[in-house]
Amino acid sequence: MTRLIYETHSITVDNEREIATGWLPGELSVTGQRLARELGERRGDVDVVFSSDLLRAVETVELAGLTAPHLQDWRLRECNYGELNGAPVDALNPRVERIHMPFPRGQSYGDVVELTRSFLADVKTWYADATVLVVAHSANRWALEHLLGSGRPMEELIVAPFNWQPGWEYDL
Repeated sequence: MTRLIYETHSITVDNEREIATGWLPGELSVTGQRLARELGERRGDVDVVFSSDLLRAVETVELAGLTAPHLQDWRLRECNYGELNGAPVDALNPRVERIHMPFPRGQSYGDVVELTRSFLADVKTWYADATVLVVAHSANRWALEHLLGSGRPMEELIVAPFNWQPGWEYDL
């Protein structure tokens, strides 16, 4: 059985300014850099690391200093907010309306679920019996929880309060 550990990318300058980065690269804040190093201390015993190819996720993994191979996968990107990439977070509301309807010139959260499903199928095939660390974004966390965790509908997950924790673990 594959053990999948999910961690959010570390805190960014945009997070601190309440900006929805979306498909923009983003950069870690000073606090985020410290937290990325702590992630490395927590997760040193994994077989492979996958991250989004967006800078903030890549930088999180690099600063963590993990020795496992690090592979970037575009399917782990945050939801593409299209015209709203880089807008204030409040401009995305109500997000629940974007589960099936894409953001203008962007994606829907349903699109993220399907990309995550595709990624998981590949991980299950290529990394059976491995411990896989995934570093990605909030939309991916909702997708993983929907697909592998509680099975709660995306409508509930998107509006639920975010309670950070040092990773979420799933069995494939």
